[in-house]
Order: sequence, then C-alpha cells, then structure tokens
Amino acid sequence: MRIRNARLALMATLVMLVAALIVAGCAPATHPATEAPPQTEAVAQTEAPTPVPTTEAPPEMGTADNPLVFVFVPSGDAGKILIAGTAITDKLTEMTGLTMKAEVPTSFIAAVEAMCAGKAQVGALNTFSYVLASQKECAEVTLVSIRNSSPTYTGQIIVRKDSGITKIEDLKGKTFCRPDPVSTSGWIMPSLLLKAKGIDPDKDLKSIKDAGGHPGVVKAVYNKECDAGATFGDARTNVQADLPDVMDVIQVLASTDPIPNDTVAYQPDVPEDIREKVTKGLIDMAAKEDTLAILKALYSWTGVQEVDDAFYDPFRQFLQAAGVKLEDYVK
Repeated sequence: MRIRNARLALMATLVMLVAALIVAGCAPATHPATEAPPQTEAVAQTEAPTPVPTTEAPPEMGTADNPLVFVFVPSGDAGKILIAGTAITDKLTEMTGLTMKAEVPTSFIAAVEAMCAGKAQVGALNTFSYVLASQKECAEVTLVSIRNSSPTYTGQIIVRKDSGITKIEDLKGKTFCRPDPVSTSGWIMPSLLLKAKGIDPDKDLKSIKDAGGHPGVVKAVYNKECDAGATFGDARTNVQADLPDVMDVIQVLASTDPIPNDTVAYQPDVPEDIREKVTKGLIDMAAKEDTLAILKALYSWTGVQEVDDAFYDPFRQFLQAAGVKLEDYVK
C-alpha cells in the first residue's frame, strides 16, 4: 500500500515537472532592450539654381544686320520721296561706312512714332513733328535744312484767282485742303491764321480734306476739288511740270510768320560717334554741287546748318501763345 502511494506521488511530481517545462518553452523569447537610433537633423531641401539664359548681343548699329533707318516725312509723293531718300542713304553709306536705309512712313505722325518706338534712328522731320518728338524725348536735333539761303520758311493759303475769295474771312463755309494734320506750314500755322480772323476750322469750314502732300494740295485747288488749301511757300513751283499755268491760275491769299525749317534729328539711343559720322556726311554732301543735287531732289534743300534744340524754342513759344497744346497731338 505504501509502495503504491509512493509511486502515485512520484508520477504526480513528474507530470508537474513536464507541464512546467512545456509552459516555459511556449513563453515568448525576451531580448535585451536596445537604444533608439539617434535622431538626425532634417536637411533643408534647396532648389537647383535656375540657369540664366544666354542671349547674344544685338548686332552693332549701322551694320548690314542692323542698318540705320532714316525716315523721311511724306510731304509730297511718297514714291518720289523714297527714291530721293534712298539716294541720300546710299551716298551716306558710301561716305561713312555705316549701312543705312530710307523709309517713308504713311504720315507725319507715323514718322514720330517710328522714332519713339526705336524703329528709326534718324529722321528728316518737319518742324512740328520734331517739336512733338522732342516733347516725347524721342528726337534730338543736330541739323536744320537751308532753302533760299535761309533756315526758315513760310506757309501759305492758296485759292484759284477765279474763286471770288479775296480775304481769309471769305473761307467760311468753304472746303479746305491740307497736306497732313500736323504739317507745320500746311495746317498748324495756316489754321492759326484762320482763327486770328475769327474762323474756327472745325466749325466754320464746310470740310477739311487731306490731300497727301503739298503738291497734292496745289493740284486739288487747281482742279476745284477744294476751294482753298495750305502749303509751304511756294509749293506751286513743284507742280509746274504738270500744270504749266499754275502760277497764273492759283494765287496766294495769305502767308504765315516765319517757321524754322525741317530738321535732321536722332533717336536718343544713337551713339555719339554714329551721329557725328552721319551729320558730317550730310554737311559734306551739301558742300559739293554733285551731292547737293541729291539733297535738292528730296525737299529742295540747298544746304544744312548745325543747330541745337534751343533753335526751336521761339516756335514753341509762338505755339504756346497761340493756344496750341502739344499734348493734344502727343499720344
């Protein structure tokens, strides 16, 4: 009995030992604690620098790739002016070594706009156009043209001798031709003559027509397309080849005060050395009979004279006194 009980106790002990071993084997393995990895500071991300585009320098002014553009106002037949202007730029190219070309814009204002936009570097501008361009800081004068030994000229109002018009006051209710709205001698100054006699051009004239140049005005009055017109004096001589009796048919009704002649002016960006070459070239052209003929063919220039901007101050003062506001024309 005692032996049996001892056996039972031994078996119970063995069972408990086996159970303990099984439990121990099923428990999860434990590992020694490890330190957290050190925190690294965030590195700021920087954008890659934007590459600077490389641009080629513009061609040098006065070269074949970047010719000097010389604009001539369309005071007469644009085709003839272009031919005469091209003869001048061709000769200047030969004399100075600078590549130049002539252009004739569609209007006087278009010539100013070309210089202000940098599309033209030299301009043969009429007086009022120069004053406008100077006001906009687009032109700097160096030469004034000479005609009949004078740096000034006059404008005139013309009518047919058989028109019955004998004084400016008779122009009320009549049709009037002009070369261009900003022609100094062909409109700005004559319109002041009209106002001085109590005629408001916008209200008192029947109509105002742009004839496309001074010769066009003379022909329009001659052909009775307009009762009167305004030109430089004396534009009648410019059409005598076509109208031999023009001096007998057309008479001068009134003349303006003296006006400074048209200019040669430069766009402000034109370098001084280039200005000097072109200016000297024109002076030299005017000094020789064969090359002076080229200048005469353009605007009847018989010479050129060096001047600065102050030469046009009396004209500016006259306009101011007459109530002409440049800002009405400057866009």
